[in-house]
Amino acid sequence: MIQENKVIDESRQGEAVMVESTMSQGTRKLYLESYGCAMNFSDSEIIASILTKHGYETTTDESEADVVFLNTCAIRENAELRVRQRLTEFKKRKQQKPDLIIGVLGCMAERLKSKLLEEEKLIDIVAGPDSYRDLPKLIESVDSGQKAVNVLLSREETYGDISPVRLGSNGVTAFVSITRGCDNMCSFCVVPFTRGRERSRDPESIVAEVRDLFERGYREITLLGQNVDSYIWAGGGLKKEILTEEQRQASTSFAQLMEQVALVSPELRVRFSTSNPRDMTDEVLHVIARYDNICKYIHLPVQSGSTQVLHRMNRGYSREMYMERIEAIRRILPGCSLSTDTISGFCGETEEDHQETLSLMKWVGYQFSYMYKYSERPRTQAEREYKDDVDESVKSRRLAEIVALQQSLSKEKTFAMKGQVHRVLIEGPSKKSAEYLMGRTTGNIVMVFPAGNHKKGEYVDVYASDCTAATLIGEVVNKA
Repeated sequence: MIQENKVIDESRQGEAVMVESTMSQGTRKLYLESYGCAMNFSDSEIIASILTKHGYETTTDESEADVVFLNTCAIRENAELRVRQRLTEFKKRKQQKPDLIIGVLGCMAERLKSKLLEEEKLIDIVAGPDSYRDLPKLIESVDSGQKAVNVLLSREETYGDISPVRLGSNGVTAFVSITRGCDNMCSFCVVPFTRGRERSRDPESIVAEVRDLFERGYREITLLGQNVDSYIWAGGGLKKEILTEEQRQASTSFAQLMEQVALVSPELRVRFSTSNPRDMTDEVLHVIARYDNICKYIHLPVQSGSTQVLHRMNRGYSREMYMERIEAIRRILPGCSLSTDTISGFCGETEEDHQETLSLMKWVGYQFSYMYKYSERPRTQAEREYKDDVDESVKSRRLAEIVALQQSLSKEKTFAMKGQVHRVLIEGPSKKSAEYLMGRTTGNIVMVFPAGNHKKGEYVDVYASDCTAATLIGEVVNKA
């Protein structure tokens, strides 16, 4: 049977996204709700796989669930507040159904640990991102009358041997995790503390998963990691910080991995996210240029256009270094679409710093951006060493200016694509009308066109005759 799970994507500013999953029948029903980034969504697919093998069945009706798991995000305060609100709602349901098991999983679980068990009496299970294999045993502990917690971080866990259940799958696109954790230690970011040190997954298992997806009809995969460009594999158990030069030369880099994935089939599109500008090499750009099926789209977070702010953020690059990477992309991948992340109001940010962010945005000309106000996160370097000294009203005003500029840039970029033919991978029906289909260009631009006899998973050539600020509208000129 086909069931639905709710996924709350923080990158979509709180939009609730209903997704479907095909699960085996079982005697207990699981309601899984995910918050945050694509990595969290990918983790939910791993959780679903583990519990499916232990006889669980998912449900969209939280009232009939025997087990409720909230897979959480700790990157921004807003996500945590929404999770706490949901826990309050589930508390009422638990009063009506005392045997209901409620668990908080993921980054928020690791950060708050036993505090969730002590303060929120309704919670039975707290499990961190590296503890998902232990979930069946944790549930057994609760069945025997115990609270259960496992938030230990691992230096080895990648879940590389687990075949994820494709939650909410449209049957065309899928995420494939290639790294876990992060070593960058940006001063504003809690990820190294909630997901642990960076470790890379065996390339053979990655390519095998990608090949399996292609054989099952998927036509686009996104390689996922907190920083995909620092991916390196030199054999099981070897950490990148202790590699000799000889071992490093013999290892698999991100550029080499991406090439292996692209070679699975020329009919399989390849995307990746996310990159750190200081780690993106020309080798990666040349591999993208070499293969038509590697999408000409790069998400390159800048966070701030000010070198002084970047230094306080501990990003590892300057404004000038970032601009050099953009120039390399323009030189090697002309026409490549670019998107970014920006944070307004970081500690010590002046009006001049803010203006530098705006000027950099104009210079790059991003297709779109994820834009946020800074919110202090516990345990980070920024919380320990800096004062959150930018007034909330100033943060809001600066964010509004960033958003307004990005809307203008997005409109300009989209309008420039009118009058051209674009190759589009059909993902399914348009949200507004079943008479129209939607897909994306290689540059990750949404395109809508009459359905005709076309089907999802097909490539078509579409002439862009019109557009909105962020969406192309056209007609199929022929099958690609």
